[in-house]
Amino acid sequence: MSSAINIEVVYGLPHKQTLLTLKVAANSTVLQAIEASGIKRIYTEIDLNENKVGIWNRTCKPTDTLLEGDRVEIYRPMVADPKEVRKRRAEKAKEEGRADKVTGGRLNPMKTNKVKNSE
Repeated sequence: MSSAINIEVVYGLPHKQTLLTLKVAANSTVLQAIEASGIKRIYTEIDLNENKVGIWNRTCKPTDTLLEGDRVEIYRPMVADPKEVRKRRAEKAKEEGRADKVTGGRLNPMKTNKVKNSE
């Protein structure tokens, strides 16, 4: 077995993304790969106590061992909770009459027509 493997380390901001390709020891961890890549010197805001990490779009622990061809991803902290954003968007749609007040889903045109016809 080879003593070195090829991996990638990636991090991105809305206006700038970086993908670094490097060779690391075959038994390297995610944390060791991030340190070896030097990406923390490019993006000083990376704090591995705050930022989650993953391999190929699956979150992992910094202590996980890498395999040949793995892509280590450093994720930015969430700005907003996706559940809260969806909830606010649904409430707004209900208020504007674009969503069913009972289910929160899209208005059913068949039900809307029946109500109008019966009036």
